[in-house]
Amino acid sequence: MERRRFLAGAGAVTAGAVAAAAPGSPGAAAPGIRRVQTGLDVLVRSRFAELSGQRVGVISNPTGVDSAYRHLVDLMHASGAVRIAAAFGPEHGFRGSAQAGGSEGTGIDARTGITVYDAYGASQAKWESMYAEAGVDTVVFDIQDVGARFYTYIWTMYTSMAAAARTGKRYVVLDRPNPIGGTARGPMMTPAYTSGVGLKEIVQQHGMTVGELARFFNAEFLPAEVGRSVDLHVVACRHWKRTMLAADTDLPWVMPSPNMPTPDTALVYPGTGLFEGVASITEGRGTCRPFELIGGLADDFDYHWCDRLNARELPGVEFREAYFTPTSAGQKPALLNKLCAGVEVKVVDRAAYDPIRTAVAMLVEARKYPAFAWRQDSWDAARPYWVDKLTGSPRLRTMIDAGADVDDVVGAWADELAAFERRRRPYLLY
Repeated sequence: MERRRFLAGAGAVTAGAVAAAAPGSPGAAAPGIRRVQTGLDVLVRSRFAELSGQRVGVISNPTGVDSAYRHLVDLMHASGAVRIAAAFGPEHGFRGSAQAGGSEGTGIDARTGITVYDAYGASQAKWESMYAEAGVDTVVFDIQDVGARFYTYIWTMYTSMAAAARTGKRYVVLDRPNPIGGTARGPMMTPAYTSGVGLKEIVQQHGMTVGELARFFNAEFLPAEVGRSVDLHVVACRHWKRTMLAADTDLPWVMPSPNMPTPDTALVYPGTGLFEGVASITEGRGTCRPFELIGGLADDFDYHWCDRLNARELPGVEFREAYFTPTSAGQKPALLNKLCAGVEVKVVDRAAYDPIRTAVAMLVEARKYPAFAWRQDSWDAARPYWVDKLTGSPRLRTMIDAGADVDDVVGAWADELAAFERRRRPYLLY
């Protein structure tokens, strides 16, 4: 197996520091900000009691930190209380150095000497093989999700859960708040359009924490696919409520991926992430405001897009006419390093803002430009439109192409959204 050495993370963690942190609590939060403890914070304060006597495999990335930015693998290693068999890196890698659609490969972590396996896109069979090679008894998942179905970490969790169920491993989720709150929105994935950006039938903005999703997956999907549920344990957050956004808590923000720099990015992403499915428009990769800056070539798009969107008076959002040059194009090389014209999405009322309705309006207005084109992928001739995989079916694309307006498009998924909200209710923790 090819292995390489990963750079050590910043900030040494000693056994004494872990012990000192366990019973303590940080200072008072700022006025109006709620102090919240993640599952990792709770685990550290218990001195890792949930993992006593087990060989642990950790699925994580740079977001798996406590309130002092110390990574769980470093904390476990320094504590001496946990036997770490291996770590597993998802998309972007364990230390987060890879771009979208990339990974860091398998190697040795410089700080701890632990083998880190490349798990991005791993099948259930690959997970089973990695578990066996590492000698894992218990799998621990600790990654900050951002609340959108097409953000791949939740599907890393699902596939690794399925492999753990097949092989009789315990599965522990260290829960973290959903940074965009507990509201569910958007269309349902359909079985014909599942992919790595949506393996199972959940809605586009699921409004659940990873712990709640794990409970949902374990009861609703694993028995049918694997024949059994996994031995699941969720270490729940403390003091988080479903109405809270990231800005309402004192939790630190670590970029979960290179183009997710702030909680503001996460807030718009379930909507503007759909522009990954438009060939002629960039979602602002390689700018300081990815997924907030949206635009196409300046010769093809102009200020009218911004004016028409503001005229709609969409709740909680305003648009700024914007010009920018993307330095990362993703799957759109024709836009790389080219001047683009479009809009900056400015959320002015987080409580009123609906990212998916907003994005539908943006698509409806952008579709009026002659240069507008949906992205088509030659590698999937049966389902060539990427936006269909992002939304879960061809419905949004075909309705917009046929001239449907925002209320018609959004209204088309009202029944399935309501059904999902009922279905998820037994698995909610907060």
